[in-house]
Amino acid sequence: MRLFTKEEKQFIQEHQQEQVSRLMLQASRYPALPVLELVQQIQARQKAASKLPAWVANPDLVFPVALSVEQSSSEATAAYKASLVSGQLLIDLTGGFGVDSYFFAKNFARVLHVEQQQDLSEVAAHNFALLQAHNIQAVPATADSFLQNFDGLADVMYLDPARRGGRDERVHLLQDCEPDVLHLLPTLLQKAHAVFLKTSPMLDIDLALQQLQLVTKVWVVAVQNECKEVLYLLKNTPETHPEITAVNLLPGGQVQSISFSEEQEQAAAVSYADAKAYIYEPNTAILKAGAYKYLAQTYQLEKLHPNSHLYTSNSLLLQFPGRIFRCLSTNRYNKKELLRLLPDKKANITARNFPESVAEIRRKTGIKEGGKKYLFFTTDMHQKPVVLICEKP
Repeated sequence: MRLFTKEEKQFIQEHQQEQVSRLMLQASRYPALPVLELVQQIQARQKAASKLPAWVANPDLVFPVALSVEQSSSEATAAYKASLVSGQLLIDLTGGFGVDSYFFAKNFARVLHVEQQQDLSEVAAHNFALLQAHNIQAVPATADSFLQNFDGLADVMYLDPARRGGRDERVHLLQDCEPDVLHLLPTLLQKAHAVFLKTSPMLDIDLALQQLQLVTKVWVVAVQNECKEVLYLLKNTPETHPEITAVNLLPGGQVQSISFSEEQEQAAAVSYADAKAYIYEPNTAILKAGAYKYLAQTYQLEKLHPNSHLYTSNSLLLQFPGRIFRCLSTNRYNKKELLRLLPDKKANITARNFPESVAEIRRKTGIKEGGKKYLFFTTDMHQKPVVLICEKP
């Protein structure tokens, strides 16, 4: 790994907001600088700007290729993950850029950052030193080779397997990721009290529980209503019904969360009703976690339909973990009727448990994106398609 000179760092800082293609076309203007290498730094920093703002703001940190940045956790998700475990020793077997290791190091006496790419391991070690994270040791090795040579006992083994296949396509099944957690699991649990696993939000939770078997807790983590990752904590003493927590991280450090088990979800009582004064749409973490009936019972809401996952009440519940709307009317799916109620022909559209997609609805009705109205195309308790015209309360 080569460190950048003062002039090179200045170039990166001055051009951090510019289009990289434009910078490359202007490379001849900077004959004394390795413009291609510096543009790669700029491109990586641009990709990291929204999820790693504090790291991007540090001019001395070195960034790896853009793909490694793309695959790394955000500061928000890494900090939340780190709050869930603590102890003396954590081993990050898929260290990568080192964001997760850095935040874990705040709750562990020691962290071993294991990364199979030598260059990436060196970048991480350099950055850890600059960030004063002196309790992290960077180890250049594959997860398999490290485990073969590790004779100790860690508190936690953490893995975030790479989710790209041999042809660089995205994958999400555990057996398709690298390293293969299912293959390594017996060894992992021999050499650690617990295994902490991060997976793609695309992976079906029920399938993961069936394959992993030893799960004690699950967390579904969203950031500003965008589902980012699912976390599994495994121990040799599994729970029959693992606790599942749906978490939505909001700006300013606010956290929306609800915890339940599959047993509680199945036993929850729920009733159905036509749309009332308010419509409630759960955040994406809750929808991914599957707390459909339990959510209704907890907040004393009624559902519009077993499969619509929209809720209603005559009471305004500001603490609800999701979006809240005032329902103005319930309408038929009729183009003329809808356009009559939308003078500017604009609305924000959501389709839930409805036979047509948002794109199809917009094409058929001519309703454009935007405006102050929110339209929910859904199915009611009478199995009829309806359109709820709503606004923010």
